[in-house]
Amino acid sequence: MNGRLELLAAYPFERLARLKAGVTPPDKLPHIAMSIGEPKHAPPAFVVDALRDSLGKLDSYPATIGLPETRAACAGWIQRRFGARVDPATMVLQVTGTREALFSFVQAVVSTGSTSAKDRPVVAMPNPFYQIYEGAALLAGAEPVFINTTAANRFQPDLDSVPADVWRRCQVLFLCSPGNPTGAVLSLDYLKAALELAEKYDFVIASDECYAELYRDEAAPPPSLLQAALATGRDTFQRCVTFHSLSKRSSVPGLRSGFVAGDPALIKPYLLYRTYHGCAMPVPTQIASIAAWNDDAHAAANRVLYREKYAKVIPILAPLLDVVEPDGAFYLWPDVQRDDEAFTRELFATQNLTILPGSYLARDTRAGNPGRNRVRISLVAPVAECVTAAERIRQFLETH
Repeated sequence: MNGRLELLAAYPFERLARLKAGVTPPDKLPHIAMSIGEPKHAPPAFVVDALRDSLGKLDSYPATIGLPETRAACAGWIQRRFGARVDPATMVLQVTGTREALFSFVQAVVSTGSTSAKDRPVVAMPNPFYQIYEGAALLAGAEPVFINTTAANRFQPDLDSVPADVWRRCQVLFLCSPGNPTGAVLSLDYLKAALELAEKYDFVIASDECYAELYRDEAAPPPSLLQAALATGRDTFQRCVTFHSLSKRSSVPGLRSGFVAGDPALIKPYLLYRTYHGCAMPVPTQIASIAAWNDDAHAAANRVLYREKYAKVIPILAPLLDVVEPDGAFYLWPDVQRDDEAFTRELFATQNLTILPGSYLARDTRAGNPGRNRVRISLVAPVAECVTAAERIRQFLETH
């Protein structure tokens, strides 16, 4: 077996299952799951219809590069959403969800020519982070470097905290905006500064933008790395790859549909990798995806539901818990002022409600674990269920 597998930490939800083991919550309370970022809104009926109507197209293998119409739909959405023109033939590639793409992209990009520790390639990432970033780095033979995001730096990765010798070894920098779990949005100026670092030290930026369609202010949607590239004269998005998904935008996590877009000099070899990797998107999935990317109204309606949840949940919790509406995504990331594992376990034991300890999403650094004493609460359930959950959490806080 690949010895690097031993470097992987237990996945957060595996750790959560162990934490809850042996606990019997009150059976009079229906269980509410707020630990996983899995949207529970009803998928758009027109997307489901498109998928159903295309099931007759299962009689041939799909091409890895995807249908021209699918790539054109993705490019059209990028144009509408970010004002950036991308060539669908050379700058867009279908992927079966951003999770597999974030992982496989690192395998395709990282070069481990030297076995020397001082020359070991680096994959830098925010801390806390989506756990795929770390796993991808380790299995590619790279060193993961964690850049803490804290309230003190407005939950943005502090790029200035990374020493020059680390940047010189960096091959990939992961960014996530809006962030998971913080919901922080990286500004255009921040993204420009990151691109200057990428140019100076010769690395690639992988921008995870799967929450880009979930934001608080309709007048100020989160910018994309692609916009920062164009604003700095990088007309072919040099050193940039962005990752987008329908899971959050369209509430279809089971469709496993996303795309990457950016520098054609990166997309072309990544396509070659994927040809051998074998992750072509089925044609019915592509046809359903075309319908989803071509429609913006359902995504706007989706945002309204999340805003309604924040508007109803935060007033219930705010008197007793450090909660604010983030700029994007669908999480609460409060400081619970106590051990996050104990808080999570006791909440489950008394309220039959599952959240996720923040320390499970981060790693220990010299400055500590930025997820410690925080929890991630996913507002993915229907509005009424989120309100019920907030009331249970408040009752727990009042009695503990």
